[in-house]
Amino acid sequence: MLLKISTLVLIPSLLIQGYAVKKKTLRLAEADGHRQGTVGIGKPLSILILGDSAAAGVGVTTQEDALLGTVIKALKNQYEVSYRLEATTGYSSLDVIQTAQNMPHQHFDVVITSVGVNDITQLISPQNWIKQQHKLYHEINQKFSPDLVIASGVPPMNLFPALPNPLAWLFGQYAKKMNQALGDFIQKRQNMQWIEYDLVYFQSLNLQMATDGFHPSKEIYALWGKQIAEKIRQIF
Repeated sequence: MLLKISTLVLIPSLLIQGYAVKKKTLRLAEADGHRQGTVGIGKPLSILILGDSAAAGVGVTTQEDALLGTVIKALKNQYEVSYRLEATTGYSSLDVIQTAQNMPHQHFDVVITSVGVNDITQLISPQNWIKQQHKLYHEINQKFSPDLVIASGVPPMNLFPALPNPLAWLFGQYAKKMNQALGDFIQKRQNMQWIEYDLVYFQSLNLQMATDGFHPSKEIYALWGKQIAEKIRQIF
């Protein structure tokens, strides 16, 4: 209720600041590079990454430095990794659900997701958002029969350098509520784990975000990919 009231009260400021941020924020392209292939030596392992601009590698130049590349780099000496990336800038949870629905039935050992930021900018309530996550992960399990699903937590948008207050504060409150709901959801699923997007921890390591102040940098992608790889090794 408090979040809903805060949103209504701040709507005039949100409209003004949102327009200013959209106008001033540097627009970075998705990372270039292969989005499907096989690499490495060892036990066969198939990976699918679904999601938004962070999954697509916005913030770095090549997929080698993006989430996909950093996960592969951490695993390729132990596994023969077959990978596929389906991610697009601006995609909300509903867009990612549609992407999964449009893909053919195919087994992936691991499915990695990154969604949430674009839902927040659309002011989707945490209650409706978690309903969308139920639908998303149901679709993933039905379509891809993964042994492991790794959900990336929603970034704490209150710490995004590109966002001024009170816009940043409000988006941070949305992210907090969404992560709480996502954590509760994942605890009840045997084949699911999650990676918390801990920007405070990243900053404690002197890791900065990309030049747009909105996306991961090369260094953050590297740490994010390493965290995911560690969870995969624990299962496979």
